[in-house]
Amino acid sequence: MATDRLSTIFAALADPTRRAILTRLSEGDATVSELAEPFAISLPAVSRHLKVLEHAGLISRSRSAQWRSSSLEAEPLREATAWMERYREFWDSSLDRLDAHLKRMQDQDGGGATTTPGPEAGTERK
Repeated sequence: MATDRLSTIFAALADPTRRAILTRLSEGDATVSELAEPFAISLPAVSRHLKVLEHAGLISRSRSAQWRSSSLEAEPLREATAWMERYREFWDSSLDRLDAHLKRMQDQDGGGATTTPGPEAGTERK
Protein backbone atom coordinates (compact mmCIF):
# COMPACT_ATOMS: atom_id res chain seq x y z
CA MET A 1 0.00 0.00 0.00
CA ALA A 2 1.50 3.32 -1.08
CA THR A 3 1.58 6.07 1.53
CA ASP A 4 1.71 9.72 0.60
CA ARG A 5 4.63 11.83 1.79
CA LEU A 6 2.58 13.91 4.23
CA SER A 7 1.26 10.77 5.96
CA THR A 8 4.82 9.47 6.31
CA ILE A 9 5.94 12.79 7.81
CA PHE A 10 3.08 12.90 10.32
CA ALA A 11 3.59 9.23 11.25
CA ALA A 12 7.24 9.98 12.01
CA LEU A 13 6.26 13.06 14.06
CA ALA A 14 3.66 11.08 16.02
CA ASP A 15 6.25 9.57 18.34
CA PRO A 16 7.50 11.74 21.24
CA THR A 17 10.99 10.21 21.12
CA ARG A 18 11.34 11.12 17.46
CA ARG A 19 10.10 14.65 18.14
CA ALA A 20 12.69 14.96 20.93
CA ILE A 21 15.39 13.74 18.53
CA LEU A 22 14.36 16.40 16.00
CA THR A 23 14.47 19.04 18.74
CA ARG A 24 18.01 17.96 19.60
CA LEU A 25 19.03 18.00 15.93
CA SER A 26 17.71 21.55 15.59
CA GLU A 27 20.72 22.50 17.75
CA GLY A 28 23.18 20.80 15.39
CA ASP A 29 24.30 17.46 14.00
CA ALA A 30 24.70 14.55 16.40
CA THR A 31 25.78 10.91 16.49
CA VAL A 32 23.53 8.05 17.55
CA SER A 33 25.28 7.94 20.94
CA GLU A 34 24.72 11.66 21.48
CA LEU A 35 21.08 11.36 20.50
CA ALA A 36 20.58 8.34 22.77
CA GLU A 37 21.95 10.08 25.89
CA PRO A 38 18.70 11.50 27.31
CA PHE A 39 16.65 8.37 26.64
CA ALA A 40 16.33 5.16 28.61
CA ILE A 41 16.35 3.11 25.41
CA SER A 42 19.03 1.12 23.61
CA LEU A 43 21.23 2.37 20.78
CA PRO A 44 19.48 -0.01 18.34
CA ALA A 45 16.12 1.50 19.37
CA VAL A 46 17.45 5.00 18.69
CA SER A 47 18.76 3.78 15.34
CA ARG A 48 15.30 2.47 14.45
CA HIS A 49 13.80 5.90 15.29
CA LEU A 50 16.45 7.51 13.08
CA LYS A 51 15.54 5.20 10.20
CA VAL A 52 11.89 6.28 10.48
CA LEU A 53 12.92 9.95 10.51
CA GLU A 54 15.25 9.39 7.56
CA HIS A 55 12.53 7.57 5.58
CA ALA A 56 10.23 10.55 6.16
CA GLY A 57 12.97 12.88 4.91
CA LEU A 58 13.14 14.68 8.26
CA ILE A 59 16.83 13.88 8.75
CA SER A 60 19.80 12.96 6.65
CA ARG A 61 22.63 10.73 7.80
CA SER A 62 26.29 10.86 6.84
CA ARG A 63 29.31 8.76 7.63
CA SER A 64 32.75 10.09 8.46
CA ALA A 65 35.24 7.37 9.37
CA GLN A 66 33.51 5.30 12.10
CA TRP A 67 31.14 8.14 13.06
CA ARG A 68 27.68 8.40 11.62
CA SER A 69 25.96 11.70 12.29
CA SER A 70 22.42 12.85 11.67
CA SER A 71 21.24 16.27 10.47
CA LEU A 72 17.83 17.90 10.55
CA GLU A 73 16.14 18.44 7.18
CA ALA A 74 13.60 21.28 7.34
CA GLU A 75 11.71 20.89 4.05
CA PRO A 76 9.33 18.11 5.22
CA LEU A 77 8.50 20.21 8.30
CA ARG A 78 7.60 23.09 5.97
CA GLU A 79 5.27 20.77 4.07
CA ALA A 80 3.53 19.67 7.28
CA THR A 81 3.29 23.26 8.51
CA ALA A 82 1.82 24.45 5.19
CA TRP A 83 -0.83 21.74 5.38
CA MET A 84 -1.70 22.66 8.99
CA GLU A 85 -1.75 26.39 8.18
CA ARG A 86 -5.10 26.02 6.40
CA TYR A 87 -6.61 24.67 9.58
CA ARG A 88 -5.06 27.38 11.74
CA GLU A 89 -6.71 29.94 9.48
CA PHE A 90 -10.02 28.07 9.86
CA TRP A 91 -9.77 28.08 13.67
CA ASP A 92 -8.69 31.72 13.79
CA SER A 93 -11.71 32.65 11.67
CA SER A 94 -14.03 30.51 13.81
CA LEU A 95 -12.71 32.02 17.03
CA ASP A 96 -13.08 35.53 15.61
CA ARG A 97 -16.73 34.80 14.77
CA LEU A 98 -17.29 33.38 18.26
CA ASP A 99 -15.69 36.46 19.81
CA ALA A 100 -17.93 38.77 17.75
CA HIS A 101 -21.01 36.73 18.73
CA LEU A 102 -20.12 36.90 22.43
CA LYS A 103 -19.60 40.66 22.20
CA ARG A 104 -23.03 41.06 20.55
CA MET A 105 -24.61 39.00 23.31
CA GLN A 106 -22.83 41.06 25.94
CA ASP A 107 -23.98 44.31 24.29
CA GLN A 108 -27.59 43.04 24.19
CA ASP A 109 -27.35 42.17 27.88
CA GLY A 110 -26.03 45.64 28.59
CA GLY A 111 -22.70 44.25 29.76
CA GLY A 112 -24.10 43.90 33.26
CA ALA A 113 -24.48 41.09 35.70
CA THR A 114 -25.66 37.69 34.63
CA THR A 115 -28.08 35.69 36.68
CA THR A 116 -27.07 32.13 37.35
CA PRO A 117 -28.76 29.60 39.59
CA GLY A 118 -26.93 29.30 42.84
CA PRO A 119 -27.69 28.02 46.33
CA GLU A 120 -30.42 30.62 46.52
CA ALA A 121 -32.53 31.11 43.42
CA GLY A 122 -32.00 34.40 41.65
CA THR A 123 -28.55 35.26 43.04
CA GLU A 124 -26.55 37.53 40.79
CA ARG A 125 -22.92 37.08 39.88
CA LYS A 126 -20.62 39.58 38.29
